[in-house]
Amino acid sequence: MPLPYRWLTSLMMRYNGKSILIDCGEGTQIAMKEKGWSPKPIDIICFTHYHADHVSGLPGMLLTMGNAERTEPLLLIGPKGLNKVVTALRVIAPELPFPIQCMEITANTQTFSFDGFRIEAFKVNHNVVCYGYSLSIDRGGRFNREKAVADGIPMQLWSRLQKGETVEQDGTIYTPDMVLGEARKGLKVTYCTDTRPTDMITEHARGSDLLILEGMYGEPDKLSKAKEYKHMTMYEAAKIARQAEVPQLWLTHYSPSLLRPEEFMGEVKKIFPNTIAAKDGRTVELKFSEE
Repeated sequence: MPLPYRWLTSLMMRYNGKSILIDCGEGTQIAMKEKGWSPKPIDIICFTHYHADHVSGLPGMLLTMGNAERTEPLLLIGPKGLNKVVTALRVIAPELPFPIQCMEITANTQTFSFDGFRIEAFKVNHNVVCYGYSLSIDRGGRFNREKAVADGIPMQLWSRLQKGETVEQDGTIYTPDMVLGEARKGLKVTYCTDTRPTDMITEHARGSDLLILEGMYGEPDKLSKAKEYKHMTMYEAAKIARQAEVPQLWLTHYSPSLLRPEEFMGEVKKIFPNTIAAKDGRTVELKFSEE
């Protein structure tokens, strides 16, 4: 439940003019306001599952978008039942000036591709159907002028090929790999909450620049409770980060009884040193590596 200075869990990712929100619990709008962000430009909202603490902020968010005179379509992604859940929540937000499109996840793993990035959903182990998400930004190779000249690629096509387009001209098909070197490392963020540890989480977290996992409990005697309610302790999250060999772990989704999660970081960091007990408003700008 929300506490003073701690709203319910949500994550905003912004890339190349696109805004992607994962989960929309109570207080998400306030958390965004505190960051100086507007809900109007949100393009996609993903839901891990349909427990109230992850969806209860949606009707208000939709109304605020509507009041801001938004007209662009909004895409919602979530487990089966998304249409039913959204229809029920919209009883109190029935008239909106923008269309809503719902895409339901139908497999244990599913990838949604967009312009410049991919969202990968993977099933985890909670007491209802629940998914984690990875957002990946691929990065092409550097433009190889010498190669383009040597292969006789028309100069007027270079720009389009660099952008990833395949071009046909005078009966010849030109592809980006004709002017680009090998693909470089992109960026990846993985977010997962409300689950027991699974191999699926470790597998999808591998290669991530930032891993965000629930740290529901820090007290050592809460392991049995975590197992009963299908949640994860901070120590289990740290073990996943270590196994996945990620550079950084943020913990989130704390139990309401866990008022000072930072008190447990000493023991957690023995497992994975670069663990952060995240608080509302924590932000980082991830940049491509210099290659």
